[in-house]
Amino acid sequence: MSGQRTTTTQRTVTAFDTGAGPVAAAKDDSWVTTGRAARELGLRRTEFDLAVRLGRVRTDPGRVPGERRVARAEIERLRAGPDFPEALRRSVNAVGTAEGAELLGVAKSRFTRLARLGLLVPVAFHLNRYRAVVWLYLADELRLFGDDGKHAALLTGRTPEGLRGLLDSGIDLRPRNWRGRHLGFLLREAEDPWARAGAVASFLDPLHVARVVRDPYDRSHLNTFRRRPPGGANPDSPGARIAADLTTARDDDEIAWLRADLARLVDEARAHRPAPRPSASCRATSASEPLASRRPVLAPPPARPAASARPDTPAAADRARRRGLLARWRHRTARPATRP
Repeated sequence: MSGQRTTTTQRTVTAFDTGAGPVAAAKDDSWVTTGRAARELGLRRTEFDLAVRLGRVRTDPGRVPGERRVARAEIERLRAGPDFPEALRRSVNAVGTAEGAELLGVAKSRFTRLARLGLLVPVAFHLNRYRAVVWLYLADELRLFGDDGKHAALLTGRTPEGLRGLLDSGIDLRPRNWRGRHLGFLLREAEDPWARAGAVASFLDPLHVARVVRDPYDRSHLNTFRRRPPGGANPDSPGARIAADLTTARDDDEIAWLRADLARLVDEARAHRPAPRPSASCRATSASEPLASRRPVLAPPPARPAASARPDTPAAADRARRRGLLARWRHRTARPATRP
């Protein structure tokens, strides 16, 4: 009995005296999901996602891979800020071409030219119902651009000759500038060397990744950390293909520095934690197994059903009787005639 009482006392101490129960409960209460955090901060989901990408709201990895969560202390910090929630919402206010041109006091065509030249950097994009790309820009950044006296010549009068030549050549730096911005967000969010390498690989064509990461096990492990293009659409849908095209680097110099970064990050990831590989025993078993035994075994074709030994219907019996009479008649006619 004394042993039983001692055991009970130890369990009680483990559960309460050491604080395991209350600490676990407090830890759970100190985190909220991203959806709840958006509601408590008075942000729409698109605004909250943009606030996370811009670093306005700090998140941490959740319990499930790929999941993010927000600390209760982070929400309280933001709620205690001046002019909450209007100031937070203004900091993530993203506008399209029409509203952006109005903020700068220029025509939409001039605004588009400035963006194509890379002077205005988009922060996000989406597809409209016609699957046309709609670029979004931070309103605060546009105001800063317009208030800078160095840009006054770009907002009025003729476009300088050098810039007109670039526009005539078809230059459009909006996708590239967005990729650079989005890659920065993915790298800030990644907390693992393989995740950082996967973020860079997300902006390269798989062929370029294969040329940099030649080991198939490293490449397979790296692919688990590649990020899908934003939008969340079905990967086979036309919209997803457009988003994938915008996410993939096209310029030779951009591809070159992404490949260089990928090679460096993969080396760091290997040193941190090698990619998983099959055990030596599995490789030896696979290598020693005869090639013929590794071929798939095909099942034999199904046997044809045996013919019925006796007719099942009167019509079938009549056809069988006629075939028999015809066979006997042919046999008789085939006999040679006897001479008289």
